[in-house]
Amino acid sequence: MSNLLLFAQWLHIIGATILIGTGAGIAFFMLMAHRTDDPKLIAHVAHTVVVADFLFTALAVIVQPITGFWLAALTGWPIMTPWIIWSLALYIFIGLCWLPVVWIQLRLRNLARQSCETHSALPPEYYRLYRVWFALGIPAFAAILLIVWLMLAKSVF
Repeated sequence: MSNLLLFAQWLHIIGATILIGTGAGIAFFMLMAHRTDDPKLIAHVAHTVVVADFLFTALAVIVQPITGFWLAALTGWPIMTPWIIWSLALYIFIGLCWLPVVWIQLRLRNLARQSCETHSALPPEYYRLYRVWFALGIPAFAAILLIVWLMLAKSVF
């Protein structure tokens, strides 16, 4: 195995690890903050989650397709290989879930901040958006796990 191929694989695995780890961490901390029903805590955690999404998730979202196409070129896997097509389709699906999730996280943070400023309970919009945020996370997280499985089981296809 060439050093270049090993480096490309390493970058791709690091990117996948960041996507999975950041996604799981964000979900866990948002869930724990939400369960307190404390606007101050929710505002703080949601702010941190938004920063993490922009610093880590967004970078990994950019790196993954670059390293994926690079790996395909280095190994000779045609882009039209079924497991690659499925992986790309799932990646697009995840992106379609992630983009509204980022907007929802910003909105949840802002709603929690408003509740703090007005010394009021979280508004109904907060709870509605949280349910949508949670619902989008489940299929997106399942899809990323499926992509990892496809990468490992590629010889099956």
